[in-house]
Amino acid sequence: MSKLDNYYESINTLASEQPEQFILASEARYRNIIRRVAEQAVSSGEASIILLAGPSASGKTTTAGKIAQALVESGHGAYTVSLDNFYLNQELSPRLPDGTPDFETVHALDIPLIHDTFCRLMRDGRCELPLFDFTTGQRSAQTEQLFLEKGDVVIVEGLHALNPLIYEAFPPENLLKAYVSVSSRIYTEKGKIVLNKRNLRFVRRLIRDSRFRATDVYKTFTLWQSVQRGEDLYLFPFRGNADVRINSIHLYEPCVFREEAVHMLRRVEPEHPFYRDAVRMIASLERFVAISREFVPEESLLREFLGKE
Repeated sequence: MSKLDNYYESINTLASEQPEQFILASEARYRNIIRRVAEQAVSSGEASIILLAGPSASGKTTTAGKIAQALVESGHGAYTVSLDNFYLNQELSPRLPDGTPDFETVHALDIPLIHDTFCRLMRDGRCELPLFDFTTGQRSAQTEQLFLEKGDVVIVEGLHALNPLIYEAFPPENLLKAYVSVSSRIYTEKGKIVLNKRNLRFVRRLIRDSRFRATDVYKTFTLWQSVQRGEDLYLFPFRGNADVRINSIHLYEPCVFREEAVHMLRRVEPEHPFYRDAVRMIASLERFVAISREFVPEESLLREFLGKE
């Protein structure tokens, strides 16, 4: 099989002639990145924290799980923790100008509790983790116990994981800071962009919202504006703090997402403000040769968006 690259002509050739091999090669590329991150995390031999940040639909949750799996397979204990469980109770959240809670800002998190929890974990090898109930907007009365032994790793994932306000109190020798995102555009061989990074993440989000959150295309477009604002303000300024970067693109993904995404985008009515965006996205996606989702491995990161068969 020819070398993987992010030219849409090459993608279409592989999708047409060798779809299964194309998928396997794309999956192997991502697995190798995960393996290298896991190896780096335990290179010191001490208990470690991996701070994992990334934008919406980057595959943070799956990537955290894959790193944990790679660590376990190499003989280390591994645990995943979401910063979402450290939200302040809703009545204490910072407010937007219209009075609604601002859940995007880092100050919506209980930063002193984050510091205390993970410093205690590094010092004593144990801590209590809070649990946040999103249905009530309140921290649960229940907690989870976490115990670490030498060589174990805890993966802390969240939008703000690379903000120094989160990790400034942590022992730096125990930290590995990682950033995951779709980090490649898809071009024509003449250099014209077919799908940019945010386009690719939007398509992932569109499909996931429909499948798992009963969200229609209009609401996804509307939410996406807020999502982009949060990323621009609270994530992108800190991605340079990462020690390692994880490119979660799977080059065959436009081929798999094409049919479902186009079907949803066609529902946008001409009078709607997002109609032109939908038309542009349809035109880009229809350039790709379709691959059946049945070919996508059950353990693939793309299953975070597609669901299981």
